[in-house]
Amino acid sequence: MKLETERLILKPIDETYVEDILKIRSNEITNKYVVRNTPKNNYDALQFILMIKERTVNNESFYFGISLKNQQNLVGTICLYNFTEDRKTAEVGYELLPEFHHQGFMSEALKAVVDFGFTYVHLQEIVAMTNKFNENSKSLLLKSGFILEDGREDEGFPDNLVFSIKQG
Repeated sequence: MKLETERLILKPIDETYVEDILKIRSNEITNKYVVRNTPKNNYDALQFILMIKERTVNNESFYFGISLKNQQNLVGTICLYNFTEDRKTAEVGYELLPEFHHQGFMSEALKAVVDFGFTYVHLQEIVAMTNKFNENSKSLLLKSGFILEDGREDEGFPDNLVFSIKQG
């Protein structure tokens, strides 16, 4: 499955993107507000890619690499995952290399994935969890039509805020 926007291609991630995934997921700025195991080398990045592929095959997630239309390399990733049992709600996650921030790329990618989630996956709600100090992410979500869910918690992550958008 591939999605296109005006400037981006959102495409499946395979083993050919090991170096890109390592670069994105080990970036210090990208990881500032994220709690995860950061890949230390190509092997770790490959293990992550293999896990993504398995989850995609098992319909547990939709995971896209983000590239500019004129480039092969990935500049970020975006995914729908953590589906509820009834598959009416999923979480969106995203990351973008810092040199591509503030250019509207993630807004484009997020719009495409939200549309995909509602139209093709038939979701009724998409949620996003972001650290309360991550101003870029909070701004992106609000600009993209997500609403801050006061009182809703990201279990186990007390510093996260929960945003959601409902099928409209």
